Amino acid sequence: MSTLSRRRWFIGSSLASLGWALSPRRGFSESAFRSNLKWEQSVRAGLDYLARTQSSRGQWNTPAYPTALAALAGTALVCSGSTTTQGPYAKQIARCTDFLISKCRPNGLIGDPTADNRYTYGHGFSMLMLSQILGEEGYEDRRAELIDVLNRSVEFCCNAQTDAGGWGYVSAKDGANYDEGSTTITQVQGLRGCRNAGIAVPAEAIEKAKNYIYRCKNKDGGISYSSKQMGTSRPAITAAALAALYNAGDYDGQHVPEMLAYARKSLHDSLVDEGAAFGHWHYTYLYYSQVVYRQGDEQWIPFRDRLYDRIVSEQQNDGSWKGQISPVYITACNLIMLQLDRGLLPIYQR
Repeated sequence: MSTLSRRRWFIGSSLASLGWALSPRRGFSESAFRSNLKWEQSVRAGLDYLARTQSSRGQWNTPAYPTALAALAGTALVCSGSTTTQGPYAKQIARCTDFLISKCRPNGLIGDPTADNRYTYGHGFSMLMLSQILGEEGYEDRRAELIDVLNRSVEFCCNAQTDAGGWGYVSAKDGANYDEGSTTITQVQGLRGCRNAGIAVPAEAIEKAKNYIYRCKNKDGGISYSSKQMGTSRPAITAAALAALYNAGDYDGQHVPEMLAYARKSLHDSLVDEGAAFGHWHYTYLYYSQVVYRQGDEQWIPFRDRLYDRIVSEQQNDGSWKGQISPVYITACNLIMLQLDRGLLPIYQR
């Protein structure tokens, strides 16, 4: 997304917030467009909540997963079109960027292994967020820092990969070579974001990760929790695995149709409750929404309308959403979903 395009988006967003009537995109019904204005108000309230609750150091005061949640919240803010130097949330994005840079250790890990027993989440989400702002970074010194951090973070990520091709909550060395699906997905998407930004990513690491996902597929098309714990298919991990395969360039490989059929059957026609999503509803639909978005508007728009209406209906008066882990986590996930249509981040584009 060029700087000119982002500026046009800022102008459009400002007009919308003042109540100006913007022409609906081709194919939208009048009722769908009115709902879209409601969605925009919800997004603005959510973004303002994240901006308001960020600390002066660039993080959010979340005892659990501080690096991961900062990266997710930062990504939600970047989805709005703001960068580290332009837009209504530029200050918050710059602070978050500086915080994540400060968390990068000499070995390339973005996070704190002494305080976080699942530090690969933070590492993967941080690679993703920082890679999405690299192309728009206007300050040369911070851009140089970002390139250095991302190069080292890719190296750490590849070294942390297990022999089976996945990742665990910690590196393969620290975790006795254990792997599981959800952290694997964050690494693949983070690596893809880095590669899109011009950072060198070994093709071997991506191929190993794709083969890991294939190995975890059950006969029903769903993905198991771990290559070392094969069993019940998990809708959440299947949706995330599909999104990761798309990021890796596998749109119609041998295993994708069966995985997509399983995900659609489990998640599409009715938005499942928390129990059916193994308690990870927002994680599930964070990734499944990306999958459906890439199917094109015929599939996306009807699904999007149901998804967005549900999300907006659950928003709190302060602009946040409540749920598992932290309001910051739930709010960031919801805002990323609600802003997919903007298509501003390369990692989420069709």
